Amino acid sequence: MTSADPRTSGAATGSGDRSRPRAALPALCLTQITSWGIVYYAFPVLNPEITAATGWPTGATTAAFSLGLLVSALAGIRVGHILDRRGPRALMTVGSTLGVVSMLMVATAPAMPVFIAGWTLAGLAMAATFYQPAFAALTRWWGPDHVRALTMVTLAGGLASTVFAPLTAALADHLSWRHTYLVLAGILAVVTIPAHALALRAPWPQVPTSPAHTAEGAAEVGRSRPFLLLAAVFTLSSFAMFAVVVALVPLLLERGYTTSQAAWALGIGGAGQTLGRTAYATVARRTTATARTTILIALGGLTTVAFAAVPGPYVLLVAVSVVAGMIRGNLTLLQATAVTDRWGTTHYGRLSGLLAAPATTAAALAPFVGAALAVPLGGYGPLFFLLATVSVAAALIAPWTATSAVRRRSLRL
Repeated sequence: MTSADPRTSGAATGSGDRSRPRAALPALCLTQITSWGIVYYAFPVLNPEITAATGWPTGATTAAFSLGLLVSALAGIRVGHILDRRGPRALMTVGSTLGVVSMLMVATAPAMPVFIAGWTLAGLAMAATFYQPAFAALTRWWGPDHVRALTMVTLAGGLASTVFAPLTAALADHLSWRHTYLVLAGILAVVTIPAHALALRAPWPQVPTSPAHTAEGAAEVGRSRPFLLLAAVFTLSSFAMFAVVVALVPLLLERGYTTSQAAWALGIGGAGQTLGRTAYATVARRTTATARTTILIALGGLTTVAFAAVPGPYVLLVAVSVVAGMIRGNLTLLQATAVTDRWGTTHYGRLSGLLAAPATTAAALAPFVGAALAVPLGGYGPLFFLLATVSVAAALIAPWTATSAVRRRSLRL
């Protein structure tokens, strides 16, 4: 199969200014902040209170959360197929509804089995509302301008922890963890369900039907060596990145900081994500996909080492969180554009679903594995050193993920 030229294949989607729903981009910016902030970032803040109030083991609650991420990974493959064929409106609206129901189940769970069921349902909601469907929608609708659209939605999404980690902590200061989740579920319902239902109504552009654009063509890419190595790179990187995010609060609590200070340190990393993403377009113009994959993942490892090596003062840890957020923000865009940079946009939903599945699985296991490893390693500091070595391993594999199109661009540079 001849790979589509990543520089021009976006135009082949049939997308253009006339086909773009004007409200889609601002709506997706708003819903990404809200969905990530409530369904994902509230848990690391509330989990210590959940375990204290219920007596449930930390390993069990974290495993329930990880199960939701695992379900999201498996469901993401099917979500990619649906997105390529039908578009995002119905999928993301249903996903938002499932997200609200799942948070209500978590909030009212009388026992661990219901708590687990709530997070399992949340996994389906994540697959249908988080970055993957939003990226697929913007890549198809915005065509050659997709990097600008993706940057804007991730700039907004990066604020999810900045907004909702401190907000969750503030609510928890006055309410129980259950009532805090009920309030957050109400916000999720009011913001995301109508936004997805009303703002994503534009016609879904069709892709060409040449042989290279068939399902067999997508399967061939999915079996190729660069694709498989790229999946390995993102799997290792995602494991390290998400383990760091979830373990940052207990790391700071272990060092004597308050829950509020830990939540702010986590939240300020979201501001770093937003700041870092403003530079991604410039980085993309000046580097090949392979080079920036290697560099960004290596830098992510360095920030993880910094967390492990720097016990304080608090202001220095906040600075490290900002820098780590900047790298993490660029890694999100790196994954969002990885398929387009190498194979074009035709099968973006399907290929991105396949690429994201092992990475999301690793992200799902990361909180549980990280919490489990912290005890035999002697604390969260040694855990962060271990996670840094995982990032280094990913960076060492990254140079081998170049496709022929990427190599040609490297020679021109």
